[in-house]
Amino acid sequence: MSFLDFIFPKRCVNCKKQGEYLCQNCFIFLSFDVKNLCLVCDKPSFNNLTHPVCCRKYSIDGCFSALTYNKTTQKLIYNFKYKPYLKDLTTVLTDLFYESIIQNENLAKLMADGTPARNASLSSASVAGGWLVVPIPLSNSKLKKRGYNQSEILARELSKKFNLPFENILQRSKNTVSQVGLSNIKRKENIKDAFELNSSFIINHSSLKNASIFLVDDVVTTGSTLKEAAKVLKKNGVKRVIGLTLARD
Repeated sequence: MSFLDFIFPKRCVNCKKQGEYLCQNCFIFLSFDVKNLCLVCDKPSFNNLTHPVCCRKYSIDGCFSALTYNKTTQKLIYNFKYKPYLKDLTTVLTDLFYESIIQNENLAKLMADGTPARNASLSSASVAGGWLVVPIPLSNSKLKKRGYNQSEILARELSKKFNLPFENILQRSKNTVSQVGLSNIKRKENIKDAFELNSSFIINHSSLKNASIFLVDDVVTTGSTLKEAAKVLKKNGVKRVIGLTLARD
């Protein structure tokens, strides 16, 4: 135990038992996401990719999530994003994120540019297809209040584990209210035109042409945020945009 752990002991976010942020007893309450859905129509998709009939010029190409958004997952993410702002949860959440999605054969094949591979895993897949890891940006007001962007932290750590480049390509073009509790229609209205290319990246935007991007966020519900961000990326030449989220609500 470190000195800081002695002074400020870690407690399970679910049962408050001292020792770890997620104790072994509460770990069993986590549920890995096994829903295969098209994010555009929200109907079953055998490979988590957007149905061919749902594809449009600027639509997102698919979405993969690690965990279902049950009470235990909700507590983990809440403590990461809001008071007490446990940024120290980074390791726990990133490990859960990574260990779940590397077991998804559909994503492994996609990352290897569709090359058929029996028992494929992301950790061994080819990254020659120009994949980039990009986070959903936070508004300046929320970033100032929280001190960090949780999606950026997750994206950076995943990029290290997958040995893929990380880029902060997007930025918020307007402040939005929280999507929590909003209807599907209100979510779309709220997030509409909320993203643009990062001003520091605009001079290099030609490098986005035909790139493939993993767009990382903490939670996906209706997909409005991911779809709006994907639209901006596609309009700037990106070939493929695949959402990766820690949890699916």
